[in-house]
Amino acid sequence: MNLRKKKALAAKTLNVGKEKIIFNIERLAEIKEAITRQDIRDLNASGAILIGELSGRRTKQTRKTRRRYGSIRKKVKKGKRNYIIITRKLRAYAQELRKQEKLPEEQYQKIRKQIKASMFRSKSHLKEVISSGKN
Repeated sequence: MNLRKKKALAAKTLNVGKEKIIFNIERLAEIKEAITRQDIRDLNASGAILIGELSGRRTKQTRKTRRRYGSIRKKVKKGKRNYIIITRKLRAYAQELRKQEKLPEEQYQKIRKQIKASMFRSKSHLKEVISSGKN
């Protein structure tokens, strides 16, 4: 009796491999008559079709990436970004004052150099220095 097709149907129905399916030799006639998936499920429940024990497999150890010079990410410093933001803000403010003629050209050039040297902490600090006339 060739029951290869029945074994394949049983494997698909019960979600296991063909080699795990074991037929009960005394009930081969019943198995031969089984046509539908429901028939296979019923035979499994009654014990005509058995599922072999699932043998485990050792999980593969994944290699951790080695920490070498190429894989080290440098920490990005925010100092440069902060410098750019504050410098642009202060230069725009100084230019606006020069346009309104509240700041003479000589003083404007002096303030530009001080902005470049990061002398001012904020726009309010720049306003304070201009109003006090420390330049």
